[in-house]
Amino acid sequence: MNKSVLFFSVVLLSVICACNSNDNNANAGPPLNVRTDSANFTQVQWRDSVVDFGTVTKGEKVHIKYICKNIGDRPLFIYYVRPGCGCTVADYTKAAIPPGATGEINAEFDSNHGIAGQVRKTISVETNTTNTSPRLVFFGTVKDNKQAGDTTKKTS
Repeated sequence: MNKSVLFFSVVLLSVICACNSNDNNANAGPPLNVRTDSANFTQVQWRDSVVDFGTVTKGEKVHIKYICKNIGDRPLFIYYVRPGCGCTVADYTKAAIPPGATGEINAEFDSNHGIAGQVRKTISVETNTTNTSPRLVFFGTVKDNKQAGDTTKKTS
């Protein structure tokens, strides 16, 4: 009797797992061969690859949005995004971007890192495209805490 219950439980669990493992590629990340599968490369167009965030007071966080458009005829994948330093974090569209649709990279620069003055930072990006993605750049001025003016910036 115990072996029958155990066997039935294993079979039932297998059926449940098989039913729940449907491939839902709508939110799937890039295929494993995204870097090398040139037959599925597309083209990307960046709205702005260089952003001037203006002037902020040291300690403020600056939010920057870069928008790209898939101008090819295959799904676009952003598969690598790396800020040039620890003062910046970035998140990006991880799902496939269909032809004609847009994706984005959202970066947050913490002006509390480093010293006041002129700032120029970069974000490296890789996509499955025939045209190379630019190195995204943002720049601006960070004023010392003692200088007046609240100029929180939000760009897009």
